[in-house]
Amino acid sequence: MQVKAGLEREPEPLADINTTPLVDVLLVLLVMLIITIPIQLHAVDIEMPSASAPPPRSEPQVVEIDVTPAGRYLWNGVPLADRGELEAKLRDAAAQPDQPEIHLRPSRAAKYDAVAAALSSAQRWGLVKIGLVGSEQYER
Repeated sequence: MQVKAGLEREPEPLADINTTPLVDVLLVLLVMLIITIPIQLHAVDIEMPSASAPPPRSEPQVVEIDVTPAGRYLWNGVPLADRGELEAKLRDAAAQPDQPEIHLRPSRAAKYDAVAAALSSAQRWGLVKIGLVGSEQYER
């Protein structure tokens, strides 16, 4: 038996990389990452009254603060000159023995910084009964 010299070639090396082990390792690392990341809860701690809480002794006083699209403030419908006047009114409200409820109603076109300024001023003076009202205008 004779074997021709041209038929006895060595096989060429493969140039392709085997990506299956690489993908397996990456999937394992991804699963480990997902498991080890703590779950982020977007919760707001609100102290709710208990079922046995007594009703309030008197009707709470409500102060409505409107924020206009121009960034101006209205205190129960009365325009305020500037943020300094808003701060003075909030300081007076915080000094009352029974703090009023602050209902902040920003206009749909109001700038965020004007709303945030009103909230930070109320928080700075120690007002705790603050609520954003009028959110129905943002529903589609």
